[in-house]
This record gives sequence, C-alpha cells and structure tokens, in this order.
Amino acid sequence: MSPFVGFPAGKTRFTPLPDLVFTKLVAEIRDLDELKVLLYMFYYLNRQQGYPRYMTLDELEAEGMLLTALKHEDDDPKSLLIERLHAALARCVAQRTLLQLDITDKSKKTVYLFANTEQGRQAVAQVRAGELILERRGDIHEPHIAQPRPTIFELYEQNIGLLQPLLAEELQEAERDYPAEWIEDAFRVAAENNARSWRYVSTVLRRWATEGRDDRATRVSRRARQSSVQRSRR
Repeated sequence: MSPFVGFPAGKTRFTPLPDLVFTKLVAEIRDLDELKVLLYMFYYLNRQQGYPRYMTLDELEAEGMLLTALKHEDDDPKSLLIERLHAALARCVAQRTLLQLDITDKSKKTVYLFANTEQGRQAVAQVRAGELILERRGDIHEPHIAQPRPTIFELYEQNIGLLQPLLAEELQEAERDYPAEWIEDAFRVAAENNARSWRYVSTVLRRWATEGRDDRATRVSRRARQSSVQRSRR
C-alpha cells in the first residue's frame, strides 16, 4: 500500500461529524469495521439533499468504496465483504448509532438505515406513525436487539452495593462456574428475601449445583458441581 500523499491545497469537500463521534464513540467502538461503516454512513448521508436522508441495505451493498474499506486482504471475495458489512451494521444498530427500519411488502423486504440524529429519529417516528412514506409501502418491522446480560460485578452493585475488592476473585470464580441465568436468578432470590449479601447468593448457587433447581431447569455442569463441593470443604 502506497503512503498517503497528503490533503490537496485549495478548497476541498468536508463531511461534518458530531463532536460525540470523537469524544465518546471513538473510545467505545472496539470493532474497526463498525467504525468504518458508521463514518461512511455520515459521508453518504451528508451528500444527500432534502429530507429524509437514509441509505438502504441494497445501496450499501453496492457501494464499492465501502466494501473496499472492509477488505482485510486484497483477495477477499465480495461475499465475505457483504458478510462483514452486515455484521458491522448489526453492531451499529445494537449500539444505537444507526437506526434500522425493515419494511416488507408482497414482493420483498427493504432495510432502511438512518443516523441516530434528531432528523433520523424524526424520520423514523414519522414512518412508524404513517406520516412519511419511503420507497416502499408495507409492514414496518424493527430489528430485535438482544440486550447483553449484566456481569456478575454489575449484578453485585445493583443488588448488594459497592463491590469490595476482596470479593472480586470469588465473583470471577462464580461467573466461570455457574450459568449466567443462574447467577441473575440467585441475586433476584436474595433481593426478594431481603438477604442482600454475597454469602446468601453463593449459598443459593451451591444448593442449586448440588440439588438441582427444579425439574425444568438444566443441571449445572460437572465442573460447577465439583467446584461447589470443593468450596464447601474449605
């Protein structure tokens, strides 16, 4: 790859970006493809005129400049670049930097993508209310965004209080040994019984590990049962 020769003298076009891109998002976005897709979306939307401004998934899949930016190797096939594009868009939508609306009619589904700006939010709201028609009429669907489970440290601080450093290693061990669903439920049981302490939560987890939760719950792994027995002997 040849080095960049520098920005030319004289007038050049600029793409305005909100300061939050630099003060917040650049620090939070860990995936380079996600950052590239977000920046290209601002680039494309800024070159549109009128209202509303959006890109469809079909349009993005046809943008050679964006697909080239997603290449990791020179010989990456287009199918792989499309896959990376879809994954990066999904992360943008999950982070709410982009807004997605799916409109389905009798012939096909069209995916519309907006920047999560005031204008983008306004356009999405108007489409939902039937006040704004995009390229296609049809049923409006919004993607289901799975919310990440809270970590055991977050659960501790939400249900018990400020985390004591001496407990950090024990919490990490429990997070490794027990299913995430069990840990959430054990904290919930402690809160319902007004027993907001890690000792109570860990006792619940050990009991479930040795006795089982109920007939509907899956049994904990052999490793978790063994770890529980070892801790009870300490």
